[in-house]
Amino acid sequence: IHLGGHLLATAFKSIQNHSDITQKGYEKKRSKLLQAYLPHTPGNTHTRCIPVTPSSSSSSSSRYQRRRSTGTRDERYRSDVHSEAVQAALERHSERKMAVLLPSKRQSLIGQTSMDTYTPPDSSSGSDAEGSLGRAGGVSMDSWISRALHGSPSTSSSSSSHSNSSANAARLAETNMHSYGSKNMCKYSHGVPVSSRVSAKIQQLVNTLKRPKRRPLREFFVEDFEELLEVQQPDPSLPRPEGAESTPIQGEELDRLKNCPASLEAALLRWGAIAPKAPCLTTTHSNTKQPYTLTYGKLWSKSLKLAYNLLHKLGSKQEPIIHPGDRVALVYPNNDPAAFMVAFYGCLLAEVVPVPIEVPLTKKDAGSQQIGFLLNSCGVAVALTSDACHKGLPKSASEWFPLIKDANNDTAYIEYKTCKDGSVLGITVTRMAMLTHCQTLTHTCGYSEAETMVNVLDFKKGIGLWHSVHTSVLNMLHVVSVPYALMKVNPLSWIQKVCQYKAKVACVKSRDLHWALMAYKDQSDTTMSSLRMLLIADGSNPWSISSCDAFLNVFQSVGLRSEVICPCAGSPEALTVASIKPLLSGVPSGRGVLSMTNLSHGVIRVDTEEKLSVLTLQDVDTAMPGAMVCVVKLEGVPQLCKTDEIGEICVSSVASGTSYYGLSGMSKNTFEVCPVACDGGFVSDCVFVRSGLLGFVGPGGMIFISGTLEGLMQVGGRKHNADDIIATALAVEPMKFIYRGRTVVFSVNVLYDERIVLVAEQRPDSTEEESYQWMSRVLQAIDGIHQVGVYCLALVPANTLPKTPLGGIHLSETKQLFLEGALHPCSILMCPHSCITNLPKPRQKQPEVGPASVMVGNLVAGKRMAQASGRDLSHMEENEQFLFLSEVLQWRAQTTPDHILYTLINSRGAIGSSLTCLQLHKRAEKIATLLYERGQLRDGDHVALVYPPGLDLIAAFYGCLYAGCIPITVRPPHPQNISTTLPTVKMILEVSRSVCVMTTQAILKLLKSRDASVAVDFKSWPPILETDDLPKRRCPLLYKPCDPDTLAYLDFSVSTTGMLAGVKMSHNATSALCRSVKLQCEFYPSREVAVCLDPYCGLGFVLWCLCSVYAGQQSVLISPMDLEVNPALWLQSVSQFKVRDTFCSYSVMELCTRSLSSLTDSLKGRGMDLTRVRSCVVVAEERPRVALTQSFCKLFKDVGLHPRAVSTAFGCRVNLAVCLQGTSGPDPTTVYVDMRALRHDRVRLVERGSPHGLPLMESGKILPGVRIIIANPETKGPIGDSHLGEIWVHSPQNASGYFTVFGEENVRSDHFGARLSFGDTQTVWARTGYLGFLRRTDLTDASGERHDALYVVGALDEVMELRGMKYHPIDIETSIIRAHRNITECAVFTWTNLLVVVVELDGSEQEALDLVPMVTNVVLEEHYLIVGVVVVVDTGVIPINSRGEKQRMHLRDGFLADQLDPIYVAYNM
Repeated sequence: IHLGGHLLATAFKSIQNHSDITQKGYEKKRSKLLQAYLPHTPGNTHTRCIPVTPSSSSSSSSRYQRRRSTGTRDERYRSDVHSEAVQAALERHSERKMAVLLPSKRQSLIGQTSMDTYTPPDSSSGSDAEGSLGRAGGVSMDSWISRALHGSPSTSSSSSSHSNSSANAARLAETNMHSYGSKNMCKYSHGVPVSSRVSAKIQQLVNTLKRPKRRPLREFFVEDFEELLEVQQPDPSLPRPEGAESTPIQGEELDRLKNCPASLEAALLRWGAIAPKAPCLTTTHSNTKQPYTLTYGKLWSKSLKLAYNLLHKLGSKQEPIIHPGDRVALVYPNNDPAAFMVAFYGCLLAEVVPVPIEVPLTKKDAGSQQIGFLLNSCGVAVALTSDACHKGLPKSASEWFPLIKDANNDTAYIEYKTCKDGSVLGITVTRMAMLTHCQTLTHTCGYSEAETMVNVLDFKKGIGLWHSVHTSVLNMLHVVSVPYALMKVNPLSWIQKVCQYKAKVACVKSRDLHWALMAYKDQSDTTMSSLRMLLIADGSNPWSISSCDAFLNVFQSVGLRSEVICPCAGSPEALTVASIKPLLSGVPSGRGVLSMTNLSHGVIRVDTEEKLSVLTLQDVDTAMPGAMVCVVKLEGVPQLCKTDEIGEICVSSVASGTSYYGLSGMSKNTFEVCPVACDGGFVSDCVFVRSGLLGFVGPGGMIFISGTLEGLMQVGGRKHNADDIIATALAVEPMKFIYRGRTVVFSVNVLYDERIVLVAEQRPDSTEEESYQWMSRVLQAIDGIHQVGVYCLALVPANTLPKTPLGGIHLSETKQLFLEGALHPCSILMCPHSCITNLPKPRQKQPEVGPASVMVGNLVAGKRMAQASGRDLSHMEENEQFLFLSEVLQWRAQTTPDHILYTLINSRGAIGSSLTCLQLHKRAEKIATLLYERGQLRDGDHVALVYPPGLDLIAAFYGCLYAGCIPITVRPPHPQNISTTLPTVKMILEVSRSVCVMTTQAILKLLKSRDASVAVDFKSWPPILETDDLPKRRCPLLYKPCDPDTLAYLDFSVSTTGMLAGVKMSHNATSALCRSVKLQCEFYPSREVAVCLDPYCGLGFVLWCLCSVYAGQQSVLISPMDLEVNPALWLQSVSQFKVRDTFCSYSVMELCTRSLSSLTDSLKGRGMDLTRVRSCVVVAEERPRVALTQSFCKLFKDVGLHPRAVSTAFGCRVNLAVCLQGTSGPDPTTVYVDMRALRHDRVRLVERGSPHGLPLMESGKILPGVRIIIANPETKGPIGDSHLGEIWVHSPQNASGYFTVFGEENVRSDHFGARLSFGDTQTVWARTGYLGFLRRTDLTDASGERHDALYVVGALDEVMELRGMKYHPIDIETSIIRAHRNITECAVFTWTNLLVVVVELDGSEQEALDLVPMVTNVVLEEHYLIVGVVVVVDTGVIPINSRGEKQRMHLRDGFLADQLDPIYVAYNM
């Protein structure tokens, strides 16, 4: 409709042609209105209708229906049409069947809920679709899922079937018997378990997300690295205001009231003198005491006494504490209005400024900090409270009398208000404004002397204060105050007071009408005919109409007249903005039905198409007497709105607030607004006050309020009002679920936009299944009516949300709890998939450097080629003439027989045992004899060494070399967890084709135990030799290998992706590796090295078993298992032996940091000194953990550890040691890279502290003899400097190949024999499987060259490709761990394109649901990813290998096979 300059009148007349609407007509019209949304069944012609109450017909003069004094209302404007619209929207949705997946909860969190909700019945049992009650057995998997999703009433009845529940409980017990990690739990399809409950749910979630969304995504914004967001293009089809510019409206002249007192104090003096016995205030208490009545005489005398004492009795005569104009806080409970009134008028008489405040009575009440802040900022000198006020006040001096002045521009009082963000502001009101406001209210409400008023509102602020404390004294009214505590016990108490006192006026909120309606049971003695005005204080909430209508419908029969109901709108800044007058003149008030969709664009359109999403507004009359009102735009310059545009209502009047106390800048923007017209000129000479109310001026200058600025939420460019969303949520069967209708809606900022959060208290008796059904219906209703998605819907237990003093929900505190993750919901539903429509567009892949590109020398596409190498392995030393370690040991046994090679430290920190060169040689000979004689082994046989970390392992290894056997070191099974660890041992034995096992007597006994036999039958083991009792004779002949390229040993290890891989280490590679480490670390026989590593694979095994024999240094060995008993063992040994070089793993470092954090002083006291440590190397196969390293250095700095000493090594399966810091050469460097660039395989260095900066530490220096190049893993071409690619390595110490790979048979065959696709195509490289980059630094290394630093970013196998970008799990995990204090560890993996997050909860199970929004938010904000599933588990569930690396794929398999026993699983919709 084109809206012309003559306001909206034409639009509203467009409906005039309608004839009278009778009941039948209404039915017909309604069915036409809802026809499009109701399901049609073939052959069924009549539409289903909700029965409506009959009403008398009424003619319709215009679209704005006038209220009649007869009290009937046109059905077309019935407010409960909204709940019908909600039901219709839900009907429409039920065809689409929106799926809400019930979360999985641990039984302890569920309470009395039927098991059937969470455990699908066996899919094998036959059943019909409905799952009838009588029959035993279950329902089919499909119907279970559809029931969990749609909660259709037809099937929900069967969920209580006992046969199902018990069967499921038994089945649950059965599945729980499977230990986490056992292999034979379910069928695999492509290595993934298929028949499990979780995967069924996830499949369902994937299917849901595949469905077309409600509308296509808006144009993506591309977030460029310069932080420029693409400006969204305005949509030309959106509704725009088209009307003429609005004009300010002027209220009528304010007639001076006949012989009106010149100030409120003067009024008090007058009534105190001429009518001292007249009742001023009657208070009733909930504990049935006699009501107390304060008379005007008493009010005057008490106020006078208080004023005198304030001015004269505080402090001394020379130095009184209080001077006129000082601020005094009034702190009174809500059930003591009399004391408050005395204090208020006492302050006015003493000319001090009262600041009425709410102080939380209990710790549970919200807002105490902010009030403290307000008192501080107002400079409050004294606080008055009930006890201090009256008891023991001395009699006032008879000669003292206050000077009663006329009202002036001094501040009369300060009213506080709480903002959206929880901050508190004080609004100053002058004496003149207060008096004028009282006169205006007297004029508008028609107050006359000695009338009785019942007040339910808060008398300390707002409409309650203005009517029951100020205006009442001006007019000598009798106020009957009904406290909140009484209303809680008896919601009808205010109506009873109206009957008892025959009150003319009642001041209430719409919720008081609602609860009275709920409690009303046709009491015979009720009459409301005395009321001439029922003032509705929250008229600014459009939804108060529905309470008014419903209330009128019921109470019309007991004398309530429709013209009595007077909604009014006000705000702390503008005081009363508008109020409907009690109908005397016969001019009825108007209503309009507006399109909610257009309102969300700020445009007013009368709803002509009769859509469901409409908002019925009622005017609150025109401007107040003596005031001018205009409507200005919400943003930018205060420009007048067009006639069909929603804006903020501004008021120019004497009767309004003056400023925010002490905040001149904010005050100017709110209290001194000069509206401008479209031509730029000022509209008026007067200044206006922004009221914080949104609305427009309709025909005839009527003011319509559509909401408040505080409740406004701007989502995706459209504006929604929190009250509207609450009204829709409450229209979905609220009484069944929502405790006392307690619901709150607010928005949180996530990913550059506001997102809607709805929190409600659920009734104690509602079940889990019901609440999720309700939540899904609420989502559908809000989507259908407001076309906006709810980001998070949380239900909390009844009575747990923070309360305001009058029992409402404290919005800002609730929001704060939500943001801090401290809301403790009992049910939560996140819907990020439908709400987040502004994810950045995935970038297209850049074409890589191909063979055709120019390559000149070592430049690729103009950049230096990313390659580097360690120094040469040139000169030989005396032991380097030997090709084999067995020969080196024999040589050492002859030349230095008594030199100690190994010292083992026991868990108490003392030397447990040691081995010299000769002792080791002799033990190895005896073991070789044992293998020949008892084992009957031949050359090349594989022998598994199953030993705890210690010297037996070393002797057994060299015994195998002496006998020509191939050793494989295997970690022994853990006695406490034998069922999980023993099958792994057995698997390694089978995969490595070991023909014999060597072990200790203790472990042999463990293998024979009953627990072990349950996991692995003892008879299935190969022959076992225990080496505790060795033969006395030594071996006649030691084996000498003929070819250095033959196999020396097999190194078996489980990678982070859960792949068990054994690599072949030849004698050549073993010697080259030992030599390289010796040169880098400068190992000599005179050195001592402390090793605290697992001795079973990788560099840990090399340092534990091989390096000492090769280089001759003494190794002090500390078993990491002993640190669990004595966490300080490693560092104490380092200090005690004055060791200069030590090696550890990240798990050891983490254990020390966690366990010793509070003990550094006592360690220092016991003499720990780490000043001699020159290198402390962390042996790892991953990206260096910068945060852990830094906190370790910081913690042990006190005991002398130099931060420069700590560094990391890097090795992998193809080359056990690529980098190691060593002793010479520059310190390791740390760079900061842009995490967003990494997602696109690019490296962009940023400054420390920049957003999205990721610290990467150099992984040590490249070892001698090692060459590195960075190659593109897909094209295999070389890559330029500072570009991300796969690390390839060429070196004599590379392993010679995989022995067998278990778990991933299709491993790339080119791991060990890769060649570049262009450039140097001759060299054979080994592919490490790790992404990283090289960067030439400004430092120089030992040879004087510029130093090339290698930075490892992460394993190629673990990279998750989501939305076209590459993510490393560790980055997402780092963000998540920071998100909430109760998250101790987390792991992420993907499953069918969904991101699954597993978090370990360190806290009570009731806090589990707090983590879901925190995790979802942080991953969206920092990584632009939507989390699909959040799994909350107990601490210690995420599997971690001996190197401290997470086994994410094991975790994934355990999750999909339902073996994690999660506390909670949330499926984000």
